[in-house]
Amino acid sequence: MRSHVRIPATLVTSVTLAVLCAVLAAPLALAEPPARLLVHAGRLVDGVSAAREMVTVIVEGDRIAEVVAGFRVPAPGEKVLDLSDATVLPGFIDLHVHLGMEMSPEAYLDQFTQNPTDVALRAVVHARTTLRAGFTTVRNLGDGYGVTISLRDAIRRGWVEGPRIFTAGKAIGTTGSHADPTNGWCDLIEGDPGPKDGVANGADEMRKAVRQRYKERADLIKITATGGVLSLARSPNAPQFTQDEVDAVVKTARDYDLPVAVHAHGAEGMKRALRAGVDSIEHGTQMDDEAIQLFKEKGSWYVPTLSAGVFVGQKAKLDGYFPEVVRPKAALVGAQIRATAAKAVQSGVRVAFGTDAGVFPHGENGKEFGYLVEAGMTPMAAIQAATFQAAKVLRAEKELGSVEPGKLADLVAFRRNPLDDVSVLATAPELVMKGGVVVAGGGTGGKGTAR
Repeated sequence: MRSHVRIPATLVTSVTLAVLCAVLAAPLALAEPPARLLVHAGRLVDGVSAAREMVTVIVEGDRIAEVVAGFRVPAPGEKVLDLSDATVLPGFIDLHVHLGMEMSPEAYLDQFTQNPTDVALRAVVHARTTLRAGFTTVRNLGDGYGVTISLRDAIRRGWVEGPRIFTAGKAIGTTGSHADPTNGWCDLIEGDPGPKDGVANGADEMRKAVRQRYKERADLIKITATGGVLSLARSPNAPQFTQDEVDAVVKTARDYDLPVAVHAHGAEGMKRALRAGVDSIEHGTQMDDEAIQLFKEKGSWYVPTLSAGVFVGQKAKLDGYFPEVVRPKAALVGAQIRATAAKAVQSGVRVAFGTDAGVFPHGENGKEFGYLVEAGMTPMAAIQAATFQAAKVLRAEKELGSVEPGKLADLVAFRRNPLDDVSVLATAPELVMKGGVVVAGGGTGGKGTAR
């Protein structure tokens, strides 16, 4: 993921116009949920316990009111959503997406040819695609122009259709690091970006960068503790924060009650971040035994993003898809990341679901389930990684991540049983409900239809 440089205040209106255009263009149906809806689930995988057969999930407004055995007969004024031949699960959570981008051979030129309005409009489309793939909540880990902060708020207000967004805004890195938006630029234009642009050096600037993200209304902090794959710099593994720098980030973020997510491929940068007490490590490609021990001691979460690793490994084989400085890095990470995830799973590291969507096409997030199972997780554990465990990472487990009374009514349904074949979760859901509103599926008659 490449961050964009900070834009002048005069362009803020352009981003606002982009959101307004999206409102006018999107064929939305954000109706109020019925007063009381009985969801007849042939099978319920609730995110916290064993699967149950023939269950009624009772939805009132945007919340789950009850979960009862059997198919309850509707009382007057109640409606039934018939999913008696389907498996119902909590809405999925993807902890690592980039809604403002989608990788392609042209992506490196896009930052010079696309206006903030273009980026905003693309983000609206990607958000809708993500929601309709069954992901009702996402954590956006880095963007430019404040796009996902505005998009988060627009979705909350019902202006546009998309998942619930927790966003880090602009990622924070050091000069020349993975998050430096001017990597690879010529001397005439690269300039010297600072904390407002997500580039900081030394503990004092790190504190300022965190406070700037707080000022911009970010939900969390994202730093790039090591080199990365897609940035135009040589090493994917070199540590790019000193220990005192990452300590300053974490301590300042704690003051503002902001979680800290950390991009890290190399072991040393990863371990510095873990020692500082970060909430999650993303990618973790070069994780070693010492890092695994630190994960356990600190209780940090590992978000493998296997989908992105597999994708870049495949594209590295194609001439011209990536710039030449990126290609060997993509090949290296693609070859290693699955084995790392398998070792982490076997070692008992806490794993949560995240894909790095935007590196690969949005809407294909569900492929991650299959990769997690290949890494040694059971289908049930992989589902829980994308539901209740992911909600813990967001510090939102009281609201999200399971089908339980009092939780937000986020549901997805599939005809085939994902506990028998987890690959079904990479297909289009039969139904997607967010906050009690059916946003995809439901049909016009028969099974899956409210009556």
